[in-house]
Amino acid sequence: MEKTKENKNRLISLIDWLLYMLGYTLVFILVTSFFDSIYIDNNHLFLWSFLIILVIYILNKTVKPILVTLTIPITGITLGLFYPCINVFILKLADWLLESHFQTKNLYIIFFVAILLSITNFIMGEILKKIIKRFRTWTK
Repeated sequence: MEKTKENKNRLISLIDWLLYMLGYTLVFILVTSFFDSIYIDNNHLFLWSFLIILVIYILNKTVKPILVTLTIPITGITLGLFYPCINVFILKLADWLLESHFQTKNLYIIFFVAILLSITNFIMGEILKKIIKRFRTWTK
């Protein structure tokens, strides 16, 4: 009995994560479609966008905490204005990892996109929290 409840909770957590990833993928496609400086392979736009978001997610969970810790003095001196530069670095690192399928060209535009992605991801996260909360009440 306890094992099935644990498996059900894992499945619900996986569905929650997939909903977040799909939502962030749609936000990523929407935001990057406004800028010519960012290229995503158009052959399978949704697939490559999902993979880009997956790479960014992994980088945010592994590399970003190290960068944030190392740049605390700079972020403190600039009153937090350096933090988007870390997001730009993560985007450039994803660009480097995905080579021809994801390319970023103009650093100023990427800086603006990083800020815009943060804002839209926050809004999307709040919307998804409400959807997931309803989903969890349905599954009980």
